[in-house]
Amino acid sequence: MNRLSVVDEMFLHRHKGTGLPSVMQGLWRTDETVDATLLLSLHDVLSEGPLGRRVVRSRIPGARPRFEPNTHVHPLRYPTTPIPDDELLTWADAHANVDVDPELGPGWALAATHLASGGTALSIVCSHVLTDARGFVRAVADALADRPRRPDPLRSSDVRDAMQLLRRVGRGLRAVQYTPRTEKPPVPRTVRVQPRTAVVDVDADLWEKAATAADGTPNSLLLAVVAGVTRRARIPFPVRVSVPVDDRGDGTVSNGVSMVGITIDEGDTVSTIRARATDAYSRPREGAPHNLPAEILQLLPDRLAARASRGAGERDVLCSNIGAVPDELTSLGPYRTTGIAMRAMHPGLGTRPARTATRLSVYACHTADRYTLAFVALDEEHFPDTTALRTHVRTELAERGLEPRFW
Repeated sequence: MNRLSVVDEMFLHRHKGTGLPSVMQGLWRTDETVDATLLLSLHDVLSEGPLGRRVVRSRIPGARPRFEPNTHVHPLRYPTTPIPDDELLTWADAHANVDVDPELGPGWALAATHLASGGTALSIVCSHVLTDARGFVRAVADALADRPRRPDPLRSSDVRDAMQLLRRVGRGLRAVQYTPRTEKPPVPRTVRVQPRTAVVDVDADLWEKAATAADGTPNSLLLAVVAGVTRRARIPFPVRVSVPVDDRGDGTVSNGVSMVGITIDEGDTVSTIRARATDAYSRPREGAPHNLPAEILQLLPDRLAARASRGAGERDVLCSNIGAVPDELTSLGPYRTTGIAMRAMHPGLGTRPARTATRLSVYACHTADRYTLAFVALDEEHFPDTTALRTHVRTELAERGLEPRFW
């Protein structure tokens, strides 16, 4: 299906200035110099896949916007001058600010840089309207394996789509049973500066042993580490955490997640957080607006839909466990990667204010060798600079017997 989902449209509203704009960014590093010819080939394959598309609106009221192929692309950027290895993350942060536009295009960009040590760093950025973290991973994995998922050429009639959406929303409204909202929505704050960021690798065996020793899972250990970082930053407890859950069932690379919420108290352990998470996953997924069919947003004018969905899924912290990295992502052709990170970033901060309730976002992925955690702090009061963020991360991991290796 090439029609936008509810979540796709929510990110589109935010891109247009009604919230916090987001892009997905994948980062790779190698110990060897990657040949430019390989990167040009990757660039070509990505342009033919699901990242190479744009949003087109319908003139029929009630018909959802659709994705169509887009040939407008940013050129590969791969300058010959190397950067110091310890400036890799600064380089990555800067390249997350690339101008991507899901409607006018280009919606994605690829850049690389030589490292002074002789290695290479690679950044792929795309609008969050096009895909979420796991969809992004699939799209890039397919491109690296030279099996692009070409945009769906099938297109249903706009009139038919409008009628189907009206029927779906009508059935949903008839089935609604009102239940009061039990959780008070968080208060958004204005973000005026660039995020403070950190990316850290942890030995996979040690991570999993630490989780088992604490009667938890790797995921509940991640939640505990995130809660520990917020405690060290003196963010008031209980801290409310949004956790994306993958709901896709048809192999799509479009946004396919919903949110669950977990409230963590200061005295919680890895074990009690595991129980809280299990309970949260068993509850119905969150939609927006509260207790109504989510698709009703797609029948509202943009301004009303943006207002109704503003802040949806936002809490003090976002903790996204992207999961295992496919084998295709562990090498760039003949070059074995020595680091892979995935995260969402927010272009334009510092040049235009945005409002969000999220103070800290954390994204985790892992290979057989390492867990990689990417921290993105938006709360300048509790995370005043990058040094403060990294100190909290280092101290929290060390207390759990884990040695961080910062990018």
